Amino acid sequence: MSHSAKSGSKAPEQTFEEVKYLKHLIEAQIPVSVKLSNNEVVKGIVEYFDKRFLRITRDGEPNLFIFKHDIKYLIEEGA
Repeated sequence: MSHSAKSGSKAPEQTFEEVKYLKHLIEAQIPVSVKLSNNEVVKGIVEYFDKRFLRITRDGEPNLFIFKHDIKYLIEEGA
């Protein structure tokens, strides 16, 4: 059997749940805290995303582009 044969037990590469959730955060303008891999916490609103990064808009501070591989987790403020 070749390695390219489909086994049926492999998880899908993309579920699109992340895309749905990020679109929800953007549309509802939900404030978030983003914990980075260096343990820094960034607070703001997700304004844009693609497959590699998020753009976080912050009040009174510069907006940030954050690479997804640098994010430990993201949590809604007040959640």
